[in-house]
Amino acid sequence: MAGINAETAAHAPPRPHHAVHYVNRVGWLRAAILGANDGIVSTASLLTGVAASGASRETILLTGIAALLAGAMSMAAGEYVSVSAQSDTERADLAKEKAALIHQPDEEWRELRDIYVERGLSSDLAGQVARELMNADALGAHARDELGISDISTARPVQAALTSAATFAAGAITPVIGTALSPQPLAPAIVVLTSLLCLALLGYIGARLGGGRQLRSVMRVLFWGALAMGVTAAAGRLFGAAI
Repeated sequence: MAGINAETAAHAPPRPHHAVHYVNRVGWLRAAILGANDGIVSTASLLTGVAASGASRETILLTGIAALLAGAMSMAAGEYVSVSAQSDTERADLAKEKAALIHQPDEEWRELRDIYVERGLSSDLAGQVARELMNADALGAHARDELGISDISTARPVQAALTSAATFAAGAITPVIGTALSPQPLAPAIVVLTSLLCLALLGYIGARLGGGRQLRSVMRVLFWGALAMGVTAAAGRLFGAAI
């Protein structure tokens, strides 16, 4: 009997698995990539611009530390405010939908049915599906299929703020450390080189986590990072020479 069970198990079809979809990571991945990229690019660009102006090592290092702290707080505040505005809009729409479900449930049923018809269901089947879903969770069904609000896309201001601040600081610390550990004549070159390497790594990690094309992601972040540092360095040299 044990042999038969083992043989049956060996030839049984594989169990269905839950696929891991990249879209589940969109909420935190966007904030993380934005924060780290901005931390590297803005801090490295600022440091190369100040260094190109002929500033002292102490001034360059102090500028980098100030940029790290100010940038992290700015990212946190900006993300919190913007995502809170999105959250306010979502709550207002959900309140309107909840009131409509109370005062005109038939109209809301027809609205949901028509959405499913547009997606390819027959009118009878769409009506049945709409009725079943509304019986189970009317507000959730309308939030998801009419408003496009789901657990994946729901705005989370605190999460976005903390993620952006932490990743900005993590990105900005690299050029700051490069400045602190490098001899002054080599500091700008070392900052640029280490920052570009970190940007390439960030582009690769972002593509891996998000399912994108790795080479395209790396080249994209390298291009914009190099452009930002080049423009800022040129401005620093120009205005430093003028002063």
